[in-house]
Amino acid sequence: MADKTEALEAIKIQGEVVRKLKSEKASKDQIDVEVAKLLELKLRLGGDDGKHQFVLKTPKGTRDYSPKQMAIRDKVFNTIVGCFKRHGAETIDTPVFELKETLTGKYGEDSKLIYDLKDQGGELLSLRYDLTVPFARYLAMNKISNIKRYHIAKVYRRDNPAMTRGRYREFYQCDFDIAGQYDPMIPDAECLRIVHEILSELDLGDFHIKVNDRRILDGMFAVCGVPDDKFRTICSTVDKLDKMCWEDVKKEMVKEKGLSEEAADQIGEYVSMQGGMDLAVHLLEDSKLSQSKQACAGLSDMKQLFSYLQLFQVTDKVVFDLSLARGLDYYTGIIYEAVLTQGGVVPPTGDGPKAEVSVGSVAGGGRYDGLVGMFDPKGRTVPCVGVSIGIERIFSIMEQKVEAEKVRTTEIQVMVASAQKNLLEERLKLLTELWNAGIKAEAMYKKNPKLLSQLQHCEESGIPLVAILGEQELKDGMVKLRTVATREEVDVCRVDLIEEIRKKTSEV
Repeated sequence: MADKTEALEAIKIQGEVVRKLKSEKASKDQIDVEVAKLLELKLRLGGDDGKHQFVLKTPKGTRDYSPKQMAIRDKVFNTIVGCFKRHGAETIDTPVFELKETLTGKYGEDSKLIYDLKDQGGELLSLRYDLTVPFARYLAMNKISNIKRYHIAKVYRRDNPAMTRGRYREFYQCDFDIAGQYDPMIPDAECLRIVHEILSELDLGDFHIKVNDRRILDGMFAVCGVPDDKFRTICSTVDKLDKMCWEDVKKEMVKEKGLSEEAADQIGEYVSMQGGMDLAVHLLEDSKLSQSKQACAGLSDMKQLFSYLQLFQVTDKVVFDLSLARGLDYYTGIIYEAVLTQGGVVPPTGDGPKAEVSVGSVAGGGRYDGLVGMFDPKGRTVPCVGVSIGIERIFSIMEQKVEAEKVRTTEIQVMVASAQKNLLEERLKLLTELWNAGIKAEAMYKKNPKLLSQLQHCEESGIPLVAILGEQELKDGMVKLRTVATREEVDVCRVDLIEEIRKKTSEV
């Protein structure tokens, strides 16, 4: 009893520590450490019976998926993979963790979001932050100079999660990349076409794809008076324009990052510009920007890109946007980001017009010609361009859209049922015949289930057909095949059953 009292007192004191840190707005890392201590004390306390009491929750920034959610997600994956294969990609896989040095210094200010693991057998490891850096390491390690690949896998970020907006600490990325030396902007345009195809096919609502070029950004920073050593940090601040207003972005540039007000104001003029090929032509004639060779090279490629996008019939959704920055350090040329402008989701009340679902960007990517060279012992470069589809954000919208709909969570084609008692063995025999023929089938795990219960299970689960056995059917060598949706029943000869099931399931 004394031990329990002491434990409760320790929990109370630790609770006060956590509350104080929160009220003082201490750093997130400091608060997390003290919260972990509090949870550990609560675990040690256990229940009244002395047994260990588990905290039944998923770790912060993660989630479980129900069968219905998995069915929706599989549908999204199939759409994405179908598109990747349509464009000739082959797939690879890499470890979920990499050597820490592989990931260090590749993500700019976001490097602080990498999950480091404890020393394992003399190796310092980190969970992968994305699929691009591991891909570059894979190319360098295997001396691959050209490949078109896709990779779907989980990545990890020690981010501040926003679950309702599809922002997690553990999440899937669906990447498509083209590696190799090709003529400018052809692979880049195909990546944008792929984003267009996927978002159109998923029918998530209206969207647009913002494009820019890291060379244009760097040229813009140079002519606006940003010191060379501040390019990347200012780029990271500009990258926040989709979440913050210009006044707050400017304040961060000037107050926190030491940029002059004059330079910030000049940047502000440029990042407000949007357009298409016409904007690229206009900026090539801009008195300041035309002084930068880097910017001119980027703008010329942007013109070329839009000419290919016209041929690919996607210019209706693509906009040249000088505010797009994407803070990752490894980008060297074209960068892009797809944003949903209307989710088209009915409000929970069912009243009023369809509402927009704000989930941020749902895809992003760009050109990273120098990344493979960072890993190659001889500095051999392999030009690369790619796109990453944000599956969790897309999934959060799909989930809301089909919330009230019935979603099939299995692919069972036929239920083997019995109309009378003592037919379990016959049901199992028929079930085996169907499995042997590759038919997706199941039967109830009861010796004598009621026929009504078996039929209701089919209706609730969305199973389209029921093969019903009865004593008379067994004598006659027949099976009664019932279509669940119409309740129509036909007697089928046992030897013809598999062919009839295949015929009917192809019609459903």
